[in-house]
Amino acid sequence: MKLCIIGSGYVGLVSGACFAEVGHEVICVDNNQAKIDMLLKGKIPIYEPGLEELIHKNVAAKRLHFTTSTEEGVDKSDVVFIAVPTPPQPDGSVDLSYIEKVAREIAVVLKAGTYRVIVDKSTVPVRTGEKVAETIRRYNKTGAEFDVVSNPEFLREGCAVSDLMNPDRIVVGGNSEKAVALMQKVYEPFMAPVLVTDINSAELIKHAANSFLALKISYINAVAQICEASGADVEKVAAGIGSDKRIGRNFLNAGIGYGGSCFPKDIAAFIAISDELGVPFTLLKEVEKINEAQRERFLTKIRSALWVLQEKKVAVWGLTFKPDTDDVRSSVAIDVVRALVAEGADVTVYDPKGMEKATEYKLIEGAKLANSALEAAQGAEALIIATEWKDFAAVDLEDLKKVMHTPLIFDGRNLLNPETVRSAGLTYTSIGRA
Repeated sequence: MKLCIIGSGYVGLVSGACFAEVGHEVICVDNNQAKIDMLLKGKIPIYEPGLEELIHKNVAAKRLHFTTSTEEGVDKSDVVFIAVPTPPQPDGSVDLSYIEKVAREIAVVLKAGTYRVIVDKSTVPVRTGEKVAETIRRYNKTGAEFDVVSNPEFLREGCAVSDLMNPDRIVVGGNSEKAVALMQKVYEPFMAPVLVTDINSAELIKHAANSFLALKISYINAVAQICEASGADVEKVAAGIGSDKRIGRNFLNAGIGYGGSCFPKDIAAFIAISDELGVPFTLLKEVEKINEAQRERFLTKIRSALWVLQEKKVAVWGLTFKPDTDDVRSSVAIDVVRALVAEGADVTVYDPKGMEKATEYKLIEGAKLANSALEAAQGAEALIIATEWKDFAAVDLEDLKKVMHTPLIFDGRNLLNPETVRSAGLTYTSIGRA
């Protein structure tokens, strides 16, 4: 099939590359000329394992193309995916201006006698599909035929290519049998179950799924506080409750809280949506509170050990919100660095993939950059592990002890084994573990 994807960010690029990989012909559209120029030169603007190879392969096979022209993408495609940003507004609601703008652009270029399926791929509030359809009808003057479908993505950064190539489910929300049939054809090569719903239900599924996962994280972090107070081990508690098939072990990992481009935004949006509908989701408000408090509890442990942070040399390992990505948006690790710098600490940071973007976006001003984990720890009076990169777990603890001024480790992701670290002669503090 011939597909167009408007928006070449994480979702758009991964979706485009994977659709091309299974045989579809894909045009990725973006209004950022610099980004399209970069892609046309074979350079990838984001880091995602396996993505660069997939893009190069399918560009060479002439199944994957890039342009800044919405008209070209819509004209040459049967199905048009909207994968543009939906950033949060100050009150937590979603900024839908990018979606609305793209809907108008599509409406203007839709030609008479054509039929297109317009797909909301971006994470949007319930009833957005209705607004997209209304906007296209209002601005299209040719009487072109179209249907709007919701097709939420469930991609995890760091595993996005694998997630799309091997999905556990595909959700298609549509009120037209013709549109749903075309969407089933799009996803037929992926050999995954397709759940067909109405548009509103499909839009709610994404927000409800992310909110539930965030709830699990905040829940285990609340349990971790009780473990610390009682001398219990949160890892063992998580293993015990996670063994229950009704609960599952995933996302029961105590730490300094969730971050990233999805969870904080989606939880805030779901709260705003529920308030707007007159059914306040107070449980999610508590999830947010626990998440914010977890970071402060972690900083309190550091302050307690170092007494005064001013002029203390502190190393921070990790800037991205999770490993295997270069995404630093709404990263808790960044929040920790900025808090330390604000209190006068002499902070040196290292991240395998995130330093370039953190610097570009001016997120860590006042902190120094290191070329390796050990270089960051040179002369440090404390080391903070803020992102659970496997590289950090592989660092030789004897070498680490030698380069540090004071062997204090604060593990905000429970990455290291407490007994192993302490047997190497380092003082170790983690989350919810004795």
